Amino acid sequence: MLKGIDPLLTPDLLWILAAMGHGDELAVVDALHPAETIARATSTGRLVRLPGVGMGRAVEAILSVLPIDTALPDAIRRMGVVGDPGAWLDVHLEVQGVVDRHAPQARAMPGLERFAFYAAARAAFAVVQVGDTRPYGNFLLRKGVVTP
Repeated sequence: MLKGIDPLLTPDLLWILAAMGHGDELAVVDALHPAETIARATSTGRLVRLPGVGMGRAVEAILSVLPIDTALPDAIRRMGVVGDPGAWLDVHLEVQGVVDRHAPQARAMPGLERFAFYAAARAAFAVVQVGDTRPYGNFLLRKGVVTP
């Protein structure tokens, strides 16, 4: 355990967050997501599992150390609901609240169609799968820079 670091951030997850470069994306996905398959196609091929952890709690821990890219309007994206792409579910609202606290300069999370999300997740740096079973609880976080 490290002082001042959220204990939810495992050694593997800390390595991923530190190794990511500016513009790299992290897919943070729910328990229903095909994470193993998607993770194999990412830059690192790595999957970190956080079983039993809710999405809001996981994103809270990640954003405690990960700077979000503020140069582009879609630095944080979510999976849109099939048949109702503009819908905001409880899991989306929960994560938006976390984003508002940690990266208030980030704009609202646009939704991606399901298969567009899968394609974007395959292009990510790595995948973190949480134990949250709420559907459409899938997000892409783009790393920014730490400014002096």
